[in-house]
Amino acid sequence: MCGMPQQPPVRSSPPRPSRPDASMSLLTNVMDHSLDDGYAEAAARKKAEGAGGMPKTVRAKLGLAAGLVLAALVVTVGAANARIAAPVVAKERQELIDRIEHETTAADKLESNVDTLRADVSARQRAALKKDGGGEQADLVSILSGATAVHGPGVKLVVNDSKEASTGGDGSNPRETSGFSDTGRVRDRDMQRVVNGLWESGAEAIAINGQRLTALSAIRAAGDAILVDNKPLVPPYTVLAVGDGQRLSTRFQNSADGLYLHALQENYGIRTSISAEDDVRLSAAPSVIVRTAQPSTEKGTS
Repeated sequence: MCGMPQQPPVRSSPPRPSRPDASMSLLTNVMDHSLDDGYAEAAARKKAEGAGGMPKTVRAKLGLAAGLVLAALVVTVGAANARIAAPVVAKERQELIDRIEHETTAADKLESNVDTLRADVSARQRAALKKDGGGEQADLVSILSGATAVHGPGVKLVVNDSKEASTGGDGSNPRETSGFSDTGRVRDRDMQRVVNGLWESGAEAIAINGQRLTALSAIRAAGDAILVDNKPLVPPYTVLAVGDGQRLSTRFQNSADGLYLHALQENYGIRTSISAEDDVRLSAAPSVIVRTAQPSTEKGTS
């Protein structure tokens, strides 16, 4: 049986894959022709004419050589000057260091002399106070005046700024403004009321952060700092008072100044704590001014 010849199957060849960068013809052209044709033609023309490269004439070569020599001369002179000036600068620096060390030593010596003289003056003042203190009352007068160190039962009162305390935005005293914008800082007048309240409650001797208070002590403010006898203190403010510990604590907390401190704690977040102590130690005041009063001999006028 004869069959008809079969035609081979027709297979269409797959299309050639396009270039991955076919869609970026502009970028491809820029990469392939990074130099503009006009610039390339001008560079080729200059090269053919001999305009590029090293100078060809003697005059141009001499000018280039002179420029190089001048540049080398400037660099050499600069290096020489720096080398010459280095020992001078080092010498001046060492002289300045020696002067600072000498002046620091002199200042330390003067400070030591001041401390010695201050201690001598304080000792003489305490001796004069004991001599004219009234016999058996000399020790009591010395304690009350802060001329001698004391220890005994008492209270420990710690006063600290609130955790959210910040300085006032306009630089004014927040406690003096009508808005009370910042009441979280302990102020000098707060410490004044604390100290006066302790004296009124029966304290025999008081110190703030180790600074012994006397009848002439002053608590003031300098910016945000609290000064006690012109010495700045930093929070927390630890107030130690010698007296009948438990009785002193109770009387102070029930006094007007104690209630004022409690109001600061409740309303403005100022942190306070008070506790009775078995033994409180206070050092003597750094200096005591001895003053005596004389009775007036003038007769009063009617």
